[in-house]
Amino acid sequence: MSTHWDAASFRDSIQQTLDEFLAAQQERLAPLGADATRLLDEARVTVAGGKRLRAAFCWWGYRAVQPEVADPAALFRACAALELLHASALVHDDVMDDSDTRRGRPATHRAFAAQHRGDGWTGDPEQYGTATAILLGDLLLTWADELLRHSGLPQVGTGLDFFDVCRTEVVAGQFLDVSVQARGRADVATAMTVLRFKSAKYSIERPLHIGAALAGAGPGTIEELTAFGLPLGEAFQLRDDVLGVFGDPASTGKPAGDDLVEGKRTVLIALALESAAAADADLLDRSLGKELTAAEVARLCEVIESSGARLQVESMIDELAATSLAALERSGVSAVAQDALRALAAAATKRDR
Repeated sequence: MSTHWDAASFRDSIQQTLDEFLAAQQERLAPLGADATRLLDEARVTVAGGKRLRAAFCWWGYRAVQPEVADPAALFRACAALELLHASALVHDDVMDDSDTRRGRPATHRAFAAQHRGDGWTGDPEQYGTATAILLGDLLLTWADELLRHSGLPQVGTGLDFFDVCRTEVVAGQFLDVSVQARGRADVATAMTVLRFKSAKYSIERPLHIGAALAGAGPGTIEELTAFGLPLGEAFQLRDDVLGVFGDPASTGKPAGDDLVEGKRTVLIALALESAAAADADLLDRSLGKELTAAEVARLCEVIESSGARLQVESMIDELAATSLAALERSGVSAVAQDALRALAAAATKRDR
């Protein structure tokens, strides 16, 4: 197998794997008729496109242990399972955050509510949209487990052990996030805990672990991948936090200042509340989670910028990325994997979406 890392080709292979899996599910659900077809169509939308970073880290976690892949199709199936998990999390996350859009299109619950309303059905369109999104998220989560279990790799049981931990962490992390938003306050330490368990671990560290376990990695290799993957995952999510406030909607697919409107108590916001002048901090705190005009979003961005919080987060991203890469240099993972993981580290932290 070639050692060259072709990110675009990899994304195409993951998409093909997902398309084939969903085509099989279409046949299985055909007896349910048109409603099942609508659900499958939305599933296809939710798994289309994206950076495929979780799948890529799983792939290179495997090749960190086994540089050559004897059965690429089986490994693609295992990696694609993480994209189903991610799609499930996004569908549920949009419901919990009451988001309108995802990747530049209506969020799943909004799309189904609009269809209910447009067809003149009985009942509450919003309730129908929410119910459908919950069910689709559950279905995607179920399929993630199915695709990994039936990937065809011999060490799948060990990989599933890490997958179980991954799912537990992300759900518990999501609950912590929901609780923090409900309380309406979070210091930097609490925000970092949410970041670590809701996103950082499941985005990079656990995919690396799953891939490595599928290749038969021992505890030492798992520890080395944690030393690389956990700080990188934290840097990855901190970049998301910056983009959630300062990102260009044309790139992110989300409205300007979306995290402000959703009331996200991120590390960026926690730092701004700690460092801003009292009047500015009060304005930011009172504005979170409210409907905001473009001018109000711009004013809050000024508050965050002038507080120094954005620069602090950028510095944290740089430090965490450097820590991650230093750990990679010290590790015993294969040379080809090290090269690819450096490229993925840059893709995770130096991005505009």
